[in-house]
Amino acid sequence: MKADVVERSLYEVRKAIHPRAVHGWFAAWRWLLVWTTQLVFYGLAWLPWNGRQAVLFDIAHRKFYIFGLVFWPQDVIYLAVLLILCALALFLFTAVAGRLWCGYACPQTVYTEIFLWIERRIEGDRNARIRLDQSAFSLKKLFLKAAKHGVWIALSLWTGFTFVGYVTPIRELWGEVWALNTGPWETFWILFYGVATYGNAGWMREQVCIYMCPYARFQSAMFDQDTLIITYDAARGEPREKMSGKAVAAGDCVDCKICVQVCPTGIDIRDGLQYQCIGCAACIDGCDQVMERVGRPKGLIRYSTAHAMAGGRTRVLRPRVLIYSAILALIALAAGASLYLRVPLKVDVIRDRAALARQVEGGLVENVYRLQLMNTTESARELEIAVAGVPTLRLATEARVRLAATESRMVPVRVRADPARVPAGTHRIEFSVRALDDARVAVTEKSAFIVR
Repeated sequence: MKADVVERSLYEVRKAIHPRAVHGWFAAWRWLLVWTTQLVFYGLAWLPWNGRQAVLFDIAHRKFYIFGLVFWPQDVIYLAVLLILCALALFLFTAVAGRLWCGYACPQTVYTEIFLWIERRIEGDRNARIRLDQSAFSLKKLFLKAAKHGVWIALSLWTGFTFVGYVTPIRELWGEVWALNTGPWETFWILFYGVATYGNAGWMREQVCIYMCPYARFQSAMFDQDTLIITYDAARGEPREKMSGKAVAAGDCVDCKICVQVCPTGIDIRDGLQYQCIGCAACIDGCDQVMERVGRPKGLIRYSTAHAMAGGRTRVLRPRVLIYSAILALIALAAGASLYLRVPLKVDVIRDRAALARQVEGGLVENVYRLQLMNTTESARELEIAVAGVPTLRLATEARVRLAATESRMVPVRVRADPARVPAGTHRIEFSVRALDDARVAVTEKSAFIVR
């Protein structure tokens, strides 16, 4: 007897998901976050500040402008602190209320929501979209699909353009785009982020959340029995029974499957919490509308905790929440204090290796240095250089230097001393640089003075 050959695909075939539009409390919050994040993202790049762009990461000139602050590559510690704060905030929010970030503010969720809104406006509601996809080719179908993808592509390219506008001044970039004169790297990144937005929000959608995002895989490590999650009250809802004209002894769930139809990842929350759930609460809004329509209490699907569902009491202030909050507050306070006390002047002292020490006129010993001075403010500054550390030590070059706004300059400095007053060897000295218009702006750097 010949053995049967069974072929199995290593990958699950994607099933098209057509989420149904839903209205309610949580949908309103989600759209509020959509509007807020997009107004900030698209609008901030055009906001002027001190004659320049308010937020600009000028990689070419190694200057990063954030409103009134100017950061340099030496300030990368602040980027590290920002990333740590974001990670801790994500851990805290997840421990308290599950996947709030995924459901309301994640760019994948936000842009998928926008793309779905465009799709609904052009192709119609859920049933109309399903019928359109299943219908044979026609001019109407071609027109609707072309219109939808045309709007998607336009929005995606504008998103890519805006993203690059935070690196290249956006007004200059707009002039280059309008004249079709963008540089190769600008063109590449506009297209790259445009294609990424179009592909992720238009085509892959829930696949990004289910298969590509690592957060769904390790979120359970931050959950406990007191974490707020979207839950189905099985004790109240089961056994399910579709609405009929006669009274039956059944649960409140009428098996309308609205919770499945509105879910952007296509899961059935009645099967319990699943890693595919992004916590958007669309199923809560959908179920509440049905419960209100059939005259039953809302909350069959709701935010709750495992302890509450088991009849226990939920603890909000528990060890992990307190620890996350304390660490987050301490790092935020330290970072804020560091920014407040930050001196807007940077000084690096570099010895001239070509001439460690040499004798000059008058029998004096001279050492040569190069001072890298950085004015990190957006106003010109007059600086005074001084040196101290050994007897008779003095500058043999001009002591005052004027730096333009956000200017970085290498200043050669010659320092002399009387060898009769200073023994041979290496001596510790200090360079001090201070602003003449503000005594608080002063930096001291150590170096060495060599006498042979």
